[in-house]
Amino acid sequence: MVLKKIGEELEEEFAAVVDFLGREQGLLVVVEDSCHECLVRQGLGKWILPFHPSEAFGLHRAVDFIVSLGGDGLILHAAHLFGTTIPPIISFKLGSLGFLTCHDHRDYRRHLHDVIHGCTELTECGPIKNSSGVALQGIPITLRMRLTCSVDRADVGEGPPPSEDCVEVLNEVVLSRGANPYLCNIEVYERDNYITQVQADGILVATPTGSTAYSVAAGGSMVHPNTPAILFTPICPHSLSFRPVILPDYAVLRLRVSPDARCAAQVSFDGKRGTELAPGDSLRVCMSPNPVPTINHADQTTDWFGSIERCFHWNDRLSQKGLAQAQPPTRP
Repeated sequence: MVLKKIGEELEEEFAAVVDFLGREQGLLVVVEDSCHECLVRQGLGKWILPFHPSEAFGLHRAVDFIVSLGGDGLILHAAHLFGTTIPPIISFKLGSLGFLTCHDHRDYRRHLHDVIHGCTELTECGPIKNSSGVALQGIPITLRMRLTCSVDRADVGEGPPPSEDCVEVLNEVVLSRGANPYLCNIEVYERDNYITQVQADGILVATPTGSTAYSVAAGGSMVHPNTPAILFTPICPHSLSFRPVILPDYAVLRLRVSPDARCAAQVSFDGKRGTELAPGDSLRVCMSPNPVPTINHADQTTDWFGSIERCFHWNDRLSQKGLAQAQPPTRP
């Protein structure tokens, strides 16, 4: 599958990748229905299979890998498109920031060839040689943790309270005051254990992948994507001592809008508006069993440190001079 960012830009790059995969590699290429027409106009319809978003949840049975041409938002789109089961994603830097996009589009032929032909015996531990005697290596992949979120409504008469469908997020889920003038009043539980009460603009629960998104802007730590953790970060808390914390990945959080809250709260999933939580309603958050596999350029750690250096200028400073160069001038 080949995905591109929305709009008319990148049509030339999109067509070139589809042509390479279809004409040169002999693959059937799946594209979104909205992108199909521009490929047909360029004579690339022979190996193209369009799909409608309503058909996306069965595509994991047919799609071997996803090519993302855009920025980080397109990877979030791919994760939401497939739902629970998602094939590996190789992403090319064609967006604005591109923290998760670690491959250079100028070398797309080499990168895609490595993905397709890099290794045919994935059960082998060591390098494999092809018919020409060239050693083939497996493709390094990061399994990016997701969170499963569900809304539980307050009791309405007899019977158990209704629960809404689960949503899976790759970056974070945010419970905030939205456009309301009052602070959020949120009770926090870990399973059935009361933890604290939050009075703030909101609270966000993030994955390690999302630690470098909204969470870091709210003062949270940057966490390596292979660290099994859940980030709990307040948004503008009305307390100087309320600092972000990192919880183990087996934690099960319940964020309940206090019955005494002055207003409802808004919940959003990976930046997309979800629903409103009235006083008494709860948001349940836990680790998802369905991670998002992303294909690395070098390896998991090298790519991550490269991204925080490139995007955030992490630890960017002038080097300290040696003692011999830093001696003060001698008085006359």
